[in-house]
Parts: sequence; C-alpha cells; structure tokens
Amino acid sequence: MTGNLPGFRIAATGIALELDDSFRIVKKLKLVGTPSKIYRNTAFVSGMFNSDLEVSRFEGASIRTVSGIRGQIKKALREGQPGSFRATFEDKIIRSDIVFCRTWMPVDIKSYYNPVTNHLAAGTDGWRAMKNKAQLQIATQTPIQVNPDSIYKPIERVERKFKKLYVPRKIEENLPYASKPKNLVKRKRKGYLKKRTVVMDSSEKRKVSFMQAVNAIRNEKVAIRKERRTQSRIEKTKRNAKKDAAIAEARKMKRKQEFRVQGKLEATRERKRLRRGG
Repeated sequence: MTGNLPGFRIAATGIALELDDSFRIVKKLKLVGTPSKIYRNTAFVSGMFNSDLEVSRFEGASIRTVSGIRGQIKKALREGQPGSFRATFEDKIIRSDIVFCRTWMPVDIKSYYNPVTNHLAAGTDGWRAMKNKAQLQIATQTPIQVNPDSIYKPIERVERKFKKLYVPRKIEENLPYASKPKNLVKRKRKGYLKKRTVVMDSSEKRKVSFMQAVNAIRNEKVAIRKERRTQSRIEKTKRNAKKDAAIAEARKMKRKQEFRVQGKLEATRERKRLRRGG
C-alpha cells in the first residue's frame, strides 16, 4: 500500500504458523424459530427452516430457548408450514419462548489472479498495481456504503406477565403442610372475635393492671439503658478524638525534628563542598 493516502495505517507483528489455501472461513449464523404447538417435553417449531430437506440436514442438532432450556431437532413434520419440525426439550417451554440454533456458514472468497509481466514501468512513480476499493473511494470522494441491517437499533421488549399459579383443591389437600399455599385473604369486615365485647372480672382487671405496670417499668428501664449507651458512645468518641489529635501532634513534631536534622546535615555538606572548592 502506498503511503501517500490519507487516513491511518495498522502495524502488527505475528508469526505465520502455516500457509494453506484449503482453510475454511466460516461466520456465525443464528437460526430463529417459534413454537407452534407445545406438549410435555415436545414442541413443534416453525419458521427456522424453509423446507423438509433443510430439516433433514439438521437432524440431531442442538437447539436452545431464550430462557435457557436445551433441546434437539428430531424430524420434519408432514403437515403444517414447510420447514416445521418436532423437537424435544429438557423441560416444558412456553409459547413466548424463542428457539434458536447456532450454526456456522462457510464464506467463499473470490479467487483473483493477475500476473505481472513487467515491473519496470515508465514514469517517476514506478509500477503501480490496480487500485483497490478504498483507494477508489478516496480518489472519487465516494461515501462508504452503510448496510441498514448492520446499524444498532434500540431493543424494545414487551414486559411479560405470567399468570398466577393455580393449584387444584384435590392436589392441595394431598400436599404436606409445608408445601401448601398459605395465602390468607384479608377480610374486609371484622369478625365475631373482633366485634364482641370482653367483660373482665375483678381478678382479671388486677392481672391486667399488674402487667401494665410491669411493662411500664420495663420500658422505662430500656429507655434509661439506651440513653446511657448513647452518652457513653459520645464520650468514647470525644476520647478517641483527643487521642487522635495528640498522636497527630506528636507525629508532626517528630517530622519537624527529622527535617531540622536533615537540613543541618545538608548545610554542613554544602559548607564542606565550598571549602574544598576554594
């Protein structure tokens, strides 16, 4: 490549391991399909292939859903959309799942051979080969072609809403107590136990008043204990602050002494150097 073209150049170092024109160049290809019918661990998938011949070529290939359930392609379907097939999965999938298959597609490189018979061409520039596409675009000031499908687009995903789990009553009755759903519905109206009036006798009143007095004493003790803890925490913080200030002051004085001694040593060395020079 000539060095008089505007732009940038890439310099790289490496090792050539092998030179062989039989290497296959491939690129990733993701085939996407949607389930049309779902059974227990089996589903009919359509939209991934266009014919039964393509399905027969991919029999036994591993597939996967977006939710992470793995599966395998079995056989093509005789009925329905062309290219539909039956697949088995590890678990039951849902209709909103997207099934995809990761494959590799070979890329054919165009072979070009242009022999050069004479490298001694007339002119000051010498021999020049055919211009490539980048040189022609720069010379003609042609903009680079942009594929609309290669531009990143914002992804808009619809929020999925799952139905609540419904357990039949017969199955719920046979379940152990730990596995039974405990969804107690909040009552709008107060029950009989809330509405009824409780009339206490003299002994029950004395018991209630005694428990109230005990709780009041306990609450007062808890409040006093909490206040003492807060006060002790504040005092400890003040003591720690004084200690940190004293340590910082001591370190500062020590640093000053070290700098003073170092300055005296440097001044002495400078005087000796001047005496030797004189």
